[in-house]
Amino acid sequence: MHSSATGACGRATEAARPARRGFTLVEITVVLAVVGILCAVAWPGLREPLLRSRRADAVTALTRIQIAQENHRALHGLYATQLGALSGATSTRSPEGLYEIELQRDGPARYEARAMARADGPMAGDSTCRVIRLQVREGIAEFAPTARCWNR
Repeated sequence: MHSSATGACGRATEAARPARRGFTLVEITVVLAVVGILCAVAWPGLREPLLRSRRADAVTALTRIQIAQENHRALHGLYATQLGALSGATSTRSPEGLYEIELQRDGPARYEARAMARADGPMAGDSTCRVIRLQVREGIAEFAPTARCWNR
């Protein structure tokens, strides 16, 4: 009597077959598809906090300009026309280099500072807050385009 586990010579057929190791192509494809779907679902939820944290770079630069401008106004009676005239806020780039900084004066008691996302940087895709502005008129600050861009 031969059982189904033995071959013609009485050897076990399982011993003749090598042990199965690794994964099949179908298993790997299924895992990659599941991971891809999870990433597609999670990315929009992770993108906004990432953008908000990077916008802090622009907010820091514009806040430094605001403080330096108020110091300049206290000493000279008017706002500076160029970043180079400000103490502590002379760079045309934000601290982390994500934004280009620009200053325009609209008279002795008004100015606008802008932080523009660099075209070659990670914030170029931030369609909502690509340009963050600080407008000051006679000491009153307005934050544009929205409070959300200023992380408020």
